[in-house]
Order: sequence, then C-alpha cells, then structure tokens
Amino acid sequence: MTPEPRFPTGTDAPTTAPPPGCPAHGLGPGGLRRLYGPGAEDLGAVYEELRAQHGAVAPALLHEDVPIWVVLGHSENMHMVRTPSHFCRDPRLWSAMQDGTIKPDHPLLPHFAWQPVCSHAEGDEHMRLRGAVTGAMSTIDHRGIRRHINRATQHLVNKFCESGRAELVSQFAEHLPMVVMCEILGMPEEYNDRLVHATRDLPKGTETALASNAYLMDVLMRLTARRRAEPEDDFTSHLIRHPAGLNDDEVGQHLRVVLIAAYETTTNLLANVLRVVLTDPGFRAQLNGGQMTVPQAVEQSLWDEPPFSTILPYVAKQDTELGDQVIRKGDALLFGIAPGNVDPRVRPDLTANMKGNRSHLAFGGGPHECPGQDIGRAIADVGVDALLTRLPDIQLDCEEDELSWRSSISNRHLVELPVRFAPRPQQDAMAQPEHPASVQRPSNWQVSAPQLHKAVPEPVAPATAPTPTATPEPATRPGVFRRLLRWWRGD
Repeated sequence: MTPEPRFPTGTDAPTTAPPPGCPAHGLGPGGLRRLYGPGAEDLGAVYEELRAQHGAVAPALLHEDVPIWVVLGHSENMHMVRTPSHFCRDPRLWSAMQDGTIKPDHPLLPHFAWQPVCSHAEGDEHMRLRGAVTGAMSTIDHRGIRRHINRATQHLVNKFCESGRAELVSQFAEHLPMVVMCEILGMPEEYNDRLVHATRDLPKGTETALASNAYLMDVLMRLTARRRAEPEDDFTSHLIRHPAGLNDDEVGQHLRVVLIAAYETTTNLLANVLRVVLTDPGFRAQLNGGQMTVPQAVEQSLWDEPPFSTILPYVAKQDTELGDQVIRKGDALLFGIAPGNVDPRVRPDLTANMKGNRSHLAFGGGPHECPGQDIGRAIADVGVDALLTRLPDIQLDCEEDELSWRSSISNRHLVELPVRFAPRPQQDAMAQPEHPASVQRPSNWQVSAPQLHKAVPEPVAPATAPTPTATPEPATRPGVFRRLLRWWRGD
C-alpha cells in the first residue's frame, strides 16, 4: 500500500487562500491546485503541473473548492472507465453530494446532477436504458444522414459563399451539428439560434448554464410529448417505442444527453480540424498529397484536441488504488481525456502522426462509451469534405496568433475562425448532380467517404459509361479497367 496523500476531506486543511498576486495563487485548501479561477486559465498547463507533482492521478479542486481526483494517465483512465466494479457514474454516491459540500446552485451541477439516464445507471437498469439508446441508434439511416449532412453544409455555405469571407465557428461549426441532430431527433422545426446558444452555453459552467438547461429541457420534453402522441420514423419515436418502456422523463433526459454530447463534440471537432487545415502547412500538405484522408485528419484531431477535455464524475464504489494513489469510497474522479491523450508513456513524441489509431480517449470506453460516435464522425467527415470542395482556395483571414479559445473544465473551443476565398455563386443544395464529389472535387482533396457517394441514386445507364468503340480490355485481365473506371467515378 502506498501512503495516503493529503486530500481535502479531513478537518486539518487550512481554510484561507493566498491573496491575489501571491505565487501560490491558484491553490486552495490543503495547498491543492484549483481547476478554476486565476491561475487556471490554461488547464493543459495545470494538468502537466499536476502530472509532474503527483504522477498519473492527482488531487485537485473543482469550482467552490470541491475536492476531486484528476486522472491524467492514459492507462489509468482506461482502467477506471472499464472497471465498473470499482468505479461508477452515479453521482449520488459522491461524498460531496451526500454531505452538502456541493450546493444547489453550483455552476457545474448540470454536469453531474443525477438524472434517469444510462450514463448514471448500473447493472440491469443500465442495460435497460443503454439498450433503448443503442436500439434507437440502430434505426438511423446512415446513408440518408450523410446526404442530409451534405445538403445542410451546402445551405450553410450558400449563406456566405458570395461574400468571399466567413467566420467558420459561428457560421458553420456551431450550426451544422445542430441542423443534423434536429433532423435525427425529429425536431427540425425547433432549430434556431437560441437552441444553438443554449446547447453551447450549458457545458461551460457559466452563471447562465442552469437557465440554458431549463430551456433545452423544455424543448425536449415538448418533443417527447409530441412523439408519444404522434410517432414518426426518428430517433425520439424509436426511443419511446423501445421495449425497455422508458417514461417521458427518461426519454427527455436521454435526448438531452445525446444532443449535448453529439452537438458539443462535433462543433469543437469541426472547428479544430478546419483550424489545423488552415494553419498547419504540413497537415494540409498531407491532405493535398493524399497521405492523409479527411477521416484520418479527424482522428488525429481527436488525439490532439479532443472535443471534451474531461468528463465528470466517476465515483469510487469502494476503497481502492489508482495510479499509486489511495482512493476512498465516495471520492470523485475526473475522467481526463485531454491529459490522458498526451500521456508521455503512450505518446512520447506529440508530433508523431496518429492517423488510423483510434485508441484515444475522446469517446470514452467501457460500459459508458459514447454510443453515437459514428454520427459525430460522419458530420465531421462529410461536413469538412463538402466545405473544402465548395471552397478549395479557402485561407485563414487573420494571423494565427490572433486566434483565441474559450476554456472550461469540460472543453476548450475556438472562439472565431475567420477565412477568405474567391466569391462563388450559390448552389442548389437539393440538386443531385452526377457524382459531384468525384467529378468536381479538386485533385488536392483526398477524402475516403464512400457512403456519401453511394447515397446518391445512380442512373440506370450512366452517360459517362465507356462506349462500345472503346479499346477492348486485355483478355487476360477481364473487367479490371472497367471496374477501375467505375471506382474512379464513384460508381
């Protein structure tokens, strides 16, 4: 057994904090590092400071000096999420929730207040709720959604393509995921700027987070009642009709979890991928030269800039050890996605290309692994591809060092991404040209998204098919050249 470190659950911790400007500013009771306030503006640097001081698992303080363990190691994070016998997601078991340390107006309460959702459940109840979500996910028409993503991208690009300038966070990345998720959930009529703002505001832990949560739940509960009365072929209706028999509160809360997770993850992912394409010549050169596809670029971004930096809380169900630290029953742990992804034990060289490697922590793991990760990937893959196809000469319209980020305990997202390009006319987003992706895409964009191409209905007799007068294929290799032509055209 390793010695138990000092953790702010005892009564001997000092209660006074150092004054502003003091070198110890940013430290709280017991000399523990705060993950908020002055000195915590760059949480990435804070995590590395904690790693150097404590190793793979470190004690720290959340808002209002609530104690929590930060899991910094990649293998320690994976062990935690894959060991439900020791760690769970039920916040009711958290000592700070039981003893009143966490007040009803805590700014992060929307993150960890107990809800009747699968991520907070265990055992048979988890299987019941998770089975309903997975079952409803299985009904999604992925080819149809990819077509919808492409059409939604064209609509968004049409709004700014004629001006030659755009701001890709507020005009593209913040809107595309919401348009798609409203379609999936069955509430396209609810899509508006207020819904976008509320969903973006909720994970920040701001003073308005509780109001944003109330507005979002009102929208989703109205949708639940509507689909309970008049079911359609959408995710919400299938969730309601699932044999698990979810009640209205369970349906509404699961819709909230799905919407927030998918929206915030994909918004940040879109912005991060586009930023790297526009600012990193080496990254763009790999795309231009075909050494990297857009889906591979997305996976690289999930390593370097995961859309969610952390997830909270996991709670210890019994006394245990993790990363050479003694974890007491009822202690909460922060699932450290961003610090785990840069653990020097798994990534000694952070500049190394991780394309094709999906062992990052961005979508979690174990029984609570994100069930909708393929939807997020599809939005990013198709959205980035369609945008770059429409605007192949797109360039950053400011100096790279002028870009800024807004950070919270849960994520770090780009504030603005201004770009310029040659003005272009609008396009009919509903038109179905013959394989525009393969005919019109500049040769410098290499993308492997075959489902998008297959989703377009193919003509019975393509006008571009080889004519009978074409040079016959060698008898020793029957059909090879014709199959190659069909593959090249996207048939």
